[in-house]
Amino acid sequence: MRIAVVSPFLDKKHGTERCVLEQAERLARQHGYEVHLYCQEVEDILNLEIFRHRANTVKPTQGSETVSEGFVTNRLIWHRVPSIAGPQLLKYIWWFLANHIQRWTDQRFRGLSYDLVYSPGINCLDADAVVIHIVFHEFFRLVIGDLRLRQLPLRAVPRAIHRRLYYHFAMSLERKVYANPHVALAAVSRLTAQEMERFFARHDVRVIPNAVELHIFNPEARLIRRAQSRHRLKFEEQDFVVLLIGNDWKKKGLDTLLAAAARCLDLPCKVLVVGRDDHVPYERVIRRLGLQSRVRFVEPSEDVLQFYAAADAYAGPSLHDSFALPPAEAMACGLPVVTTENNGGSEMITDGVDGFLLHSPQDPDELSNKIRALYENPRLREEVGRKAAIVAKKYDWERNAQQVHEFLQGVWVRKKT
Repeated sequence: MRIAVVSPFLDKKHGTERCVLEQAERLARQHGYEVHLYCQEVEDILNLEIFRHRANTVKPTQGSETVSEGFVTNRLIWHRVPSIAGPQLLKYIWWFLANHIQRWTDQRFRGLSYDLVYSPGINCLDADAVVIHIVFHEFFRLVIGDLRLRQLPLRAVPRAIHRRLYYHFAMSLERKVYANPHVALAAVSRLTAQEMERFFARHDVRVIPNAVELHIFNPEARLIRRAQSRHRLKFEEQDFVVLLIGNDWKKKGLDTLLAAAARCLDLPCKVLVVGRDDHVPYERVIRRLGLQSRVRFVEPSEDVLQFYAAADAYAGPSLHDSFALPPAEAMACGLPVVTTENNGGSEMITDGVDGFLLHSPQDPDELSNKIRALYENPRLREEVGRKAAIVAKKYDWERNAQQVHEFLQGVWVRKKT
């Protein structure tokens, strides 16, 4: 099968983009797909071929099997879509138009046609199959309170207006794409599938959970690197390190985590926050709560394992996540995880057995009680972490890619009939 994958960028540093790249690699290598990536940027992938715009074919890489029309099997081909600088809304509109024009040009003038167009989310109007990682209708419902202009300082108003316009544009595209019964839909969690049912009356959404690279994230690898990682990040042996990974810290529940840490000042509790966001509002909160020596912000790294190795527990009190990868990776590493029912990935967890679920993402008392229980009971930490690693083994990328392959095969069959 020859498919076009449409995504602004792909790499292994971001959740959605990592999922699509892992799938694309396995669809090409294990299932014989010819995968054409329509992206502005692609990173973290070997043997990537670049489509030559002056010819109707791509030069095969060494070792590839040549077939008719100069194409080869088991490969990934990048069609670079041009990008522009500017506000996010302008860049999104440009991306949306540019990838349509480029694919139309490739089909009209370069003889390229695809069995299916596959998109993670709303990147095009002509997708045959879409896997949904975020529902903007639900996300906007959660953040609208923070975007009310009358309650914002004047300097924050332009940014809030821009975000509102961006979300409204995204929601208009969701209504156009997701309400179309000819577009096959899959979601990364039952939570997201339920949102599709609520907002778009789609009762036919298949669930394909995200996955974890088990050869990287496992208890053995974490324990081997524990001492080195804690030394590098300047934690003492007696410190009880609670980890949070991700951008958009408000959505990830950092406010609740900081408030919970303030309720554990009698414990040697330290909070390690990995991600990119605005530190300034949180630095004020940290000073007010007396956490200056207890919270550490660290930039993301390709070596994510070092952060899990330094931690004693993972806390992700998400306000909303379709399927957050860091809690799943922490489970694979054998860490006890505390997350919320608002994270679709919580479907992996049996509460109190292989992890802990918060009923309210904004209740710091509930979270602090979980942190305190894990600190005071090393046997509980060890047992929950051990069971978490067993559960995580069911969520590998081979299984995920196989489910995507079956999903796409079904869409292809229906399209041909």
